[in-house]
Amino acid sequence: MDSQSNPLHIIFFPFMDHGHMIPTIDMAKLFVSKGVKATIVTTPLNKPMVSNAIEQSKIQYSNNNIDIQTIKFPCVEGGLPEGCENVAAIPSPSLVPTFFNATKLLQKPFEELLLQQKPDCIIADMFFPWATDSAEKFGIPRIVFHGTSFFSLCAGQCMKQYEPHKNVSSDTELFEIPNLPGNIKLTRLQLPRIFTEDDHITKNITKLFAEIRESEVKSYGVIVNSFYELESVYVDYYREVLRTKEWHIGPISIHNRIKEEEVTSYRGNETSIDKHYCLKWLDTKKNNSVVYLCFGRTTSFRNSQLREIAMGLEAAEHNFIWVVKKKNGDGEKCILERFERRMKGKGLIIRGWSPQRLILEHKAIGAFVTHCGWNSTIEAVTVGVPMITWPVGAEKFYNEKLVTDVLKIGVAVGVKKWVGVVGDSVKWNAVEKAVKRIMEGEEAEEMRKKVKLLAQMAKKAVEEGGSSSSQLNAFIEELGLVCNQQCISKE
Repeated sequence: MDSQSNPLHIIFFPFMDHGHMIPTIDMAKLFVSKGVKATIVTTPLNKPMVSNAIEQSKIQYSNNNIDIQTIKFPCVEGGLPEGCENVAAIPSPSLVPTFFNATKLLQKPFEELLLQQKPDCIIADMFFPWATDSAEKFGIPRIVFHGTSFFSLCAGQCMKQYEPHKNVSSDTELFEIPNLPGNIKLTRLQLPRIFTEDDHITKNITKLFAEIRESEVKSYGVIVNSFYELESVYVDYYREVLRTKEWHIGPISIHNRIKEEEVTSYRGNETSIDKHYCLKWLDTKKNNSVVYLCFGRTTSFRNSQLREIAMGLEAAEHNFIWVVKKKNGDGEKCILERFERRMKGKGLIIRGWSPQRLILEHKAIGAFVTHCGWNSTIEAVTVGVPMITWPVGAEKFYNEKLVTDVLKIGVAVGVKKWVGVVGDSVKWNAVEKAVKRIMEGEEAEEMRKKVKLLAQMAKKAVEEGGSSSSQLNAFIEELGLVCNQQCISKE
């Protein structure tokens, strides 16, 4: 099954959001490097990003066996504006549930594609729970891709099973997540809305996550972008206690090292600053002397919060690169432009997308202020940069606990509340304190040593014979055996 004449054929189906598409594309490229034929399924307006990624992989792999298939996104049928095919294109937060509901209408055209393509396996995003039923119709293994850590997967399941938040008397009282290793404590304020609210939108989201869990249980297994040495306790817990079949094959991004060309073409959009200028600016700074701040694509801050961040950075007196969302508001423009002029030579502000990987890899970067999205978190681990955690929504408070309480490679800025999109309020002195804590003194040096060691482990994990490489090989071998058995039974 793994011969060049008849390779395994896997269909990859990423959710239409950059944070889900990028690791799935990287994963497809990784499988291709092992001789697998990959087909990436997406929608017409998302195709250019995938196409650019595949073009870049031709630089890296001589045998680029990746195909792209598109299926129409049901915008109008699903109650969305025409052209709304990606989370980034959703015009209002109120339409987010509508977008998720619209993706259910993809099932029929996806199954028509399966009938035509006849793949050996489907690796589909968690947000397509119906893909398990589709795979079952065709007798194909369906693998779930979550795009987060084992820790957050375990924490989420323990929260759902034991509901410890119902046993506290206030939103700010700490409780321990039962049966989860590590004595992890949270408050109700830090939990996703599915645990704390009961409105119409929340009910829809709760229903979706119940469907996701059910489809995961029925699926062939789960692939995770992590490595055993990073969170071994939670890998074992996920497999042995939660009894979920898994393969850890990360960090996936390590395999894609096309340097400068690859960052502008598909990992994001054009930036307001030339990446060469940015890197030259970093070249003028001492090792571990620059703080990098980036809060992901969807996080927004009020002008008052931007002002607090600026004041905190100025008070901390460390060099910085700060990525902010592109907006046209006069208030924000005024705040940032004045701050930028005042900090000339000491800080850079990037508006829009940034060449994050190139920045994080630079020896001048000493810390990363992050919203705790898993892609950013594991990227920081991979390059050995300690973190200041500023979680916003989704599972990001779980990831913060992994960084600060379990791995001890970061400090919390002090965010108290899960807010979804618009960041919680943090005062300037908390920003100053967190920056100084992670950049100065013995504690900072200890965190840096720990994360550098994890970076070494990450590289070894993906090398031949490493934990992730072995898991990838085992998965491909098992899939080949399953396909052979299916062929024999059909005969």
